Amino acid sequence: MAATAAGGGPDGGGFARLSDVAGQAGVSEATVSRVLNGRPGVSAATRQAVLAALDVMGYERPQRLRQRSNGLVGLVTPELDNPIFPAFAQAFERALTQHGYTPVLCTRLPGGTVEDDFTELLVERGVSGIIFVSGRHADVTASSDRYTRLVGQGVPIVLLNGHAGDVPAPFISPDDAAAARLAVRHLVDLGHERIGLAVGPARFVPVIRKTAGYREAMRHVGEESVAHSLFSVEGGQAAAAVLLERGCTGIVCASDLMALGAIRACRERGLTVPGDVSVVGFDDSPLIAFTDPPLTTVRQPVGSMVAAAVHTLLESIAGAPPRHSELIFQPELIVRGSTGSGPRVAR
Repeated sequence: MAATAAGGGPDGGGFARLSDVAGQAGVSEATVSRVLNGRPGVSAATRQAVLAALDVMGYERPQRLRQRSNGLVGLVTPELDNPIFPAFAQAFERALTQHGYTPVLCTRLPGGTVEDDFTELLVERGVSGIIFVSGRHADVTASSDRYTRLVGQGVPIVLLNGHAGDVPAPFISPDDAAAARLAVRHLVDLGHERIGLAVGPARFVPVIRKTAGYREAMRHVGEESVAHSLFSVEGGQAAAAVLLERGCTGIVCASDLMALGAIRACRERGLTVPGDVSVVGFDDSPLIAFTDPPLTTVRQPVGSMVAAAVHTLLESIAGAPPRHSELIFQPELIVRGSTGSGPRVAR
């Protein structure tokens, strides 16, 4: 009879064959047996490979090998309509789970539970720490007292995509100014001179930084043209309509959703992308490579930012004093089909 490993199969019945798990993990059956029976003589890396093989094959880990939770970590995000936020949430869930923590996702919805209510609820539940993604700390008109109080209460926090100079906590951000410069220089290299910027409300830190980078890049190119709207498809469409009226042949957008709206605005006017107008997004959110046309965008380094945020949070949970610092991560230009030659370049 073939040797079997403990743990129910994907359909709730049956057992994993030792040979199958060994093949998946790239180890011997004897090693699989030692791991599943909790015996010594197996390195931590090999043990993890065997457990990962069980997970990949859809088998439950034996009860004695299931990692006990080190605690809860709150993850407060904006609405999940923008695909970049589910990408952040999934990356955080994966990273926190690997360290034995259970993430608690709290999503702010228009007209729903606000950030302060979520924060109060998480603190009442005794979470080990809280991660804020694009929260009130990104709004320069909002009070930072909520975060200062958390730090004073000894609650470890990390804040992404925004900055508040008076909060003694770690911040993680992409280089928004560099992202705008990358996009503008790409369009300039293609021959565009009339380049506009479609961004969200001016009170948000990422908008302020992107606008500064855009203006710096446009200093020796041509006239600046900035249109503020909402971070949505409809917002991008409205902002692009303004920029097209001003004669822009290149549009830099503050999000991929805004870029999709910009493309819609072009088509409503009978303009082609990239034949008549080139459009650049920001985020490189999931599935954006499969739009029509595939979107040129500036990739937000989600994986690196999440890894740094989790590492920083775990340091604080372990007792390290809160650091008032900001880690800035470099974005990457991803060239696809929504950008092409401008008026100065023969087509």
